[in-house]
Amino acid sequence: MLEEFKTFIAKGNVMDMAVGIIIGAAFTAIVTSLVGDLINPLIGLFTGGIDFTNNYAVLAGDVAEGASLEAAREAGASVFAYGAFIMAIINFLIIAWVVFMLVKMVNKVKDAAEAEEEAAEEAPAGPSELDILMEIRDALKK
Repeated sequence: MLEEFKTFIAKGNVMDMAVGIIIGAAFTAIVTSLVGDLINPLIGLFTGGIDFTNNYAVLAGDVAEGASLEAAREAGASVFAYGAFIMAIINFLIIAWVVFMLVKMVNKVKDAAEAEEEAAEEAPAGPSELDILMEIRDALKK
């Protein structure tokens, strides 16, 4: 069983998946920081700091008027937190846009690198070793 496990782990797909998960976790932290620390504040400047997080409706329980969503939850009230859901949708759209732009940029760089490689491959190559040897042979025959 141990040998079978070693064989499974040593397969390339498993290692590729592990690397992808690790890089994905790091990338998630970068994108979350980019959105939360850079993009959302800029959007807040243009929208006047709109934040729907504390918009909710009390379904059951007593909550002081004007209390934050966190305070309402701590009071044990049953709340319909539609504002937090709206903010989650907005954040998702922002993150999706940022990821789209990053992927687009990476694809553009990748395509440019592939075009350079193709151009280098298409460059006329000099005579092969066999061609040179055949020329020498022909010259010696003359």
